[in-house]
Amino acid sequence: MSTPPTDSSHVSRIIGLWLLTICSMVFAMIVLGGFTRLTESGLSMTDWRPVTGWLPPLSDVAWQAQFDGYRTSPEYLKINKGMSLSEFKEIFWLEYLHRLWGRIIGLAFALPFAVFVYKRWVNKALMVRLAVLFTLGGLQGVIGWWMVKSGLVDQPGVSQYRLATHLLMAFLIIALGLWFALDLLDAPREDVSAHLRRLSSMTVVVVFVTVFSGALVAGLNAGMVYNTFPLMLGEIFPSEGFQLSPWYKNFFEDIPTVQFDHRVLALTTFALVSWVWWVCRAQGRDVRTRANVLILAVCVQVMLGISTLLLVVPIGFAAMHQAGAVVLLAASIWLRHSIRKD
Repeated sequence: MSTPPTDSSHVSRIIGLWLLTICSMVFAMIVLGGFTRLTESGLSMTDWRPVTGWLPPLSDVAWQAQFDGYRTSPEYLKINKGMSLSEFKEIFWLEYLHRLWGRIIGLAFALPFAVFVYKRWVNKALMVRLAVLFTLGGLQGVIGWWMVKSGLVDQPGVSQYRLATHLLMAFLIIALGLWFALDLLDAPREDVSAHLRRLSSMTVVVVFVTVFSGALVAGLNAGMVYNTFPLMLGEIFPSEGFQLSPWYKNFFEDIPTVQFDHRVLALTTFALVSWVWWVCRAQGRDVRTRANVLILAVCVQVMLGISTLLLVVPIGFAAMHQAGAVVLLAASIWLRHSIRKD
C-alpha cells in the first residue's frame, strides 16, 4: 500500500483539477444531450445495455436488428413510418454518442478515483463526497433510460417530468463537483454580510428552479408557440392557458402556462442576479469579479432565450441556450462559494 504524500496541497490540487475535468465532461454531455433531443434522435435506440453496449452495430445484420427494434416504437409508427435504414443511421449516431460519452465519463471518474484511494490520497470526508458523485453518476444513467422508456410505450415523446429529472440530475452533479473542486483548490473566500450570503444562496436555488421550468418547456415543445416577446401573442397571459383540472397540473402540463412560468422565472433570475451584482459592488475584488461573471452570464442567457423563442427554436440557438444555463449555474456556484458569513 502506498504511503500518504507529504504535500497535501499538491494532492488537493490534482484531485480538484480532476473534478473540474469531470464537470467539463458533464457539461459537454448536457450539450450533446440537447442536440440529441433537438434533432429527435433520442428514441432511436430502443434497448439499454449498460455493460455490453459500448460498440455500435458492426455488421449489416446488426444494423438491421437495431432498425427492426426501432420500427416497433411509437416514434417510427406515428412519425417516421417508411424511414429507410440509411435515414435511421443518421438519428442513431447522436444517441449512440450520447450514451458512449456517458460511459466514458464513468470511466474517467472511476479509474482515477480508484488510484486516489489506492494511494491513500482520499480522507474519509472526501471519500464520502466522491462516493456521492459516483453514485449520482450511476443513477443518472438509470434515469436516462427511465426517461427514454417513457417514449417507447404509447406516445413518440418522452415525459417532461422524466426529462426534467434527467436534466436536473446533470446540473446537480456539476454543482456538487464544482463546489468540491473549489474546496480542494482552496479558492479564495471573503467574509460578507448575512444578507449577501442569503441572496447568493437564493440565486443558486432560483437558477435550479428556472432550469426545471425550462426542461418542462422542452419536454412539451412549448417553445414552438407564442413566439413573441415580451407579450404572448399580444397578451400578458394567454387566454387559452390554465384550462386543466385539477388546477396544479397547469404548472407542469399546460403549454401556455408552462411557457409563461418559464418567462417569469427567467426574468426573476435576471432581476435577482442584478440585485446580487449591485450589492457585490462594495465587496472585495474576488467577489466583485465573480459577480461580474454572473451578471454577464445571465445577460447572455436572457438574450439567447429570447432569440430562441422569437426564431421558433432553431437547433443552434436552443443548444446554446441549454449550454448557457450550465454556465449560469456554474457562475452562481462560483460566487456562492466565495462568500462566507461575517
